[in-house]
Amino acid sequence: MTNFKNYLSSLYFLNLQGLRQNRGGSYIIGWSHRLTGLLLLAYVLLHINTLSTLSSPEVFTRKAEMFSGPFFVFLEWLLAIPVIFHCLNGGRLLVYELFTTRHDEKLIGWMATLSIVYMLLLGYLMFLGNQEVSPLFFWLTALVLSLVVTCPVWQKISGVNGSIFWKLQRLSGAFLFVLVPAHMLFMHLNPTVGRDVQVITERLNQPLIVALDTGLLVCILYHGGYGLIGILKDYLIDQRTIKIAMAVVIVTLVLFGLQGTGLAGAL
Repeated sequence: MTNFKNYLSSLYFLNLQGLRQNRGGSYIIGWSHRLTGLLLLAYVLLHINTLSTLSSPEVFTRKAEMFSGPFFVFLEWLLAIPVIFHCLNGGRLLVYELFTTRHDEKLIGWMATLSIVYMLLLGYLMFLGNQEVSPLFFWLTALVLSLVVTCPVWQKISGVNGSIFWKLQRLSGAFLFVLVPAHMLFMHLNPTVGRDVQVITERLNQPLIVALDTGLLVCILYHGGYGLIGILKDYLIDQRTIKIAMAVVIVTLVLFGLQGTGLAGAL
């Protein structure tokens, strides 16, 4: 048993201390950013697939009841870890890349502190489970904050040489910096929003919510797709294989996007 443990600890990809010493902490954070991004993209696709059962209220209600169990609620709370890490680390990378601020230790410290605060706040709201907030007030506030973050990024990026796709990746990241964590908070400020078929149907008839959900979905799929294609380009060598993989990613995300826009307002 001891030999087996020693073997596991000697594996390079499991030895985080050795990985940090050989590649540096930034390498670990960089790959954590990629992995959490892939996890969140997979979750969004699963979420769209689940909401597609709204056409059959009984099926959706059964799924909602299953996901309301203690185990899945705990998993949903754990999902906040990749959400807040990816958003805050993405903000840190934007600050590095566009604003040439290199106070690494301070930014990582703030990232860790805000992540813990967010997790505790979300856990508290999930524990209460009986609160309610005005959707219009909440989302207008979140949208204003998101635009406040996005505007300086747009000002910086407009004068930078780069492809339109690269610029859209950064802009979508800035836009999602506030809205993705806000979306998770909102779902637990109003617990019935994601589980009650009648409440979801009413949201589908609210133009502002539908427009916001559509914009949020498009940004997430574009941002996630661009990141996934970037990872594929890093590890696939053959150009023909890269093009095929890119086509598969684009077609898949477009199909999910078309399905999701029909569900906007329920997201």
